[in-house]
Amino acid sequence: MKASVYYSKNDIRYEDLPVPELEEGDILLQMKSCGLCGTDIHKALHQTVTGPVVLGHEVAAEVVKVGKRVTRFRPGDRVVTAIHVPCFTCHYCDRGHYTLCEQFKPTHIEPGGFAEYIRLPELHVKHLTHKIPQEMSWEKAAMVEPVGCCLHGLKQAKISSGCSVLVMGCGTIGLLSAQLSAMMGAAKVIVSDLSPFKLELALRLGINHAINPARDDLEAQIQDMTDGFGVDVVIIAAGVSSLLPQAINLLRRGGRVVVFSPFDHHNMVNIDAGRFFRDEISVIGTYSLSPYEMPEAIEILRLNKINVDDMITHHYPLSQLTEAIEFAANPANDVLKIIMKMD
Repeated sequence: MKASVYYSKNDIRYEDLPVPELEEGDILLQMKSCGLCGTDIHKALHQTVTGPVVLGHEVAAEVVKVGKRVTRFRPGDRVVTAIHVPCFTCHYCDRGHYTLCEQFKPTHIEPGGFAEYIRLPELHVKHLTHKIPQEMSWEKAAMVEPVGCCLHGLKQAKISSGCSVLVMGCGTIGLLSAQLSAMMGAAKVIVSDLSPFKLELALRLGINHAINPARDDLEAQIQDMTDGFGVDVVIIAAGVSSLLPQAINLLRRGGRVVVFSPFDHHNMVNIDAGRFFRDEISVIGTYSLSPYEMPEAIEILRLNKINVDDMITHHYPLSQLTEAIEFAANPANDVLKIIMKMD
């Protein structure tokens, strides 16, 4: 089978790999589409993983073979899956922190999403794989996993009817979070980004307000839009640690900052710590998704409650993964979501 294998920065090879062999509880998928995630780009460009490895985890695929013990799926089924499975029984799982489970990160699909065929181990088959409607396109189905990740984060935000939300960063996660916030009842959704293309796209997707902080004073704009109170929720969807103190400054009393983006752990910032006691604000981190968000995300996309079709700006054949990563990483390009497909 064909796969795009990451060896190191600027060294991704489209080569032949053996088709994975199944154990009795596994299933074999044929990849139909796989989203290029920001984490894939970060891993490839910053060499945070050791090659050879096949990246990719936003998978939509067709079942081509099932193990002897598999009863939920059969060849021909259209499915989506994700990459990590918790144990459901540990200290963290018992408290709903599934992504902190020690089993979570060590679990993987084989060899990765950017491959012609993918083996799903038994745990994935049991807990993390779901059928999708016949009418759902493969491209839209590849958006299920990132939608699920955003749902996981927004549950921490506790968005209620009539509240105001600021999303800092208009990448895929930012624009999904903004749309989902509106779906959950937020009366005012504001996004900020430096890219005119992404800000224009946000408005086309129905977001209330789009602000370019390089052109306009973000804090002044937020104060004006909220009658001086600040927003109820800030979602940080860009890996810029300096956004955290600004987000705290923009919060209404009792507000919440949800950090859904990796910050450099060596990068320290100064925040107004007095606000935690004085104004009862919260700063919450969120990572990935739990198995429970997958079916929720499928239903949201099935009912077209948010618009993901217009977020998909480019398609690349799997043999051109290097070109796709370079194109997506160039801030001069008008690009949001890239979907990889077989040649």
